[in-house]
Amino acid sequence: MPADRVLGLRELNRATLARQFLLDRTTLPVPEVIEHLAGLQAQTPHTWYTGLWSRVEGFKPEQAAELLTGRRAVRIALMRSTLHLVTARDCRWLRPLVQPVIERATEGMYGRDLEGVDRGELAAVGRALVEEQPLTPAVLGARLAEHGRAAGWGERHPHALAQMVRALVPLVQVPPRGLWGRSGPGAHTSAEAWLGEPMDAEASVEDLVLRYLAAFGPATVKDVQTWSGLTRLRQVLERLRPRLGIFRTADGRELFDLPEAPRPDPQTPAPVRFMYDFDNLFLSHADRSRVITPAYRRHTLPRNLMPSLLLVDGFTEGTWKIVRNRGAATLLIKPFRPLTRAERAETAEEGIRLLEFAEAEADRHDVRFIPHDAPEEPWRAGAR
Repeated sequence: MPADRVLGLRELNRATLARQFLLDRTTLPVPEVIEHLAGLQAQTPHTWYTGLWSRVEGFKPEQAAELLTGRRAVRIALMRSTLHLVTARDCRWLRPLVQPVIERATEGMYGRDLEGVDRGELAAVGRALVEEQPLTPAVLGARLAEHGRAAGWGERHPHALAQMVRALVPLVQVPPRGLWGRSGPGAHTSAEAWLGEPMDAEASVEDLVLRYLAAFGPATVKDVQTWSGLTRLRQVLERLRPRLGIFRTADGRELFDLPEAPRPDPQTPAPVRFMYDFDNLFLSHADRSRVITPAYRRHTLPRNLMPSLLLVDGFTEGTWKIVRNRGAATLLIKPFRPLTRAERAETAEEGIRLLEFAEAEADRHDVRFIPHDAPEEPWRAGAR
């Protein structure tokens, strides 16, 4: 394959959508899908279920919920120190690889508050507490602060203590938190106690990079580093170079990819997809233009708020939310531009399917389009 082949924006878009099962829903078992995707960002309790519905043919929420209750999948802090849904098998090797990133970020935020506190002692005390009984961060922090006063740490902020334990000890958020249609406190215990197995100390960074390319490639070194938080990955990709396909962007940046990974024709049709907030599709590249449109970037949103996005022809062309009122569930769609009649019809059809999945108990399902130039504030009101 030519080393200097240029991949344009639509080629990158279609390649990424194909890896993400967004050109065609897959019939693979849900655990295999989760592993192929290198997990789903899942700091919200339930919205990530929509991410699986958008990718898996005939997906039912119980398929994922049973993985959590059966301890075959967990929600744990991984890439970018955010909660991800991963299989138990992936948890054991992914967490050790990103552990330095999580510790570095946490030290940057809370290190000054914890000067003089021995990290090894803090981790041991925190681990013992959550393994005795799963605890919420608030309760864990309060008990750590109480221990610290007796141990000579002085007065320490409970939140800082709990966050440092979260970084030092791989903590999983236990059910019923995260189960579809249910709720519960955000209680945590250690991954080792929950899974009954130790973390994999021999995990390979090369395997991490290859997993990323399978789900998000073709990609630059900076893309891989943005997703993982790891640095010095140029060295890793150079070691892998003989096994990879090499391409370039239109502006000359080098792209790495798995030789046999799908790279569809750029004119391949891309169906309408409703994407959940914090979907990794939007967060896993340094250059997000392969999916994110300039119209989205012009939207101003409060810090750390990520809207649920609509894909039309493979690119972000609107936002959406579901509201309930007296038993009726209404899908509100606000495009970034006027949709064509065909785009509008396809969006409405897929929207009804989304409501049948997400609001199966509602008495009535409706789809309503908000004018693309409608004021922002009324649109945001009532988001859930």
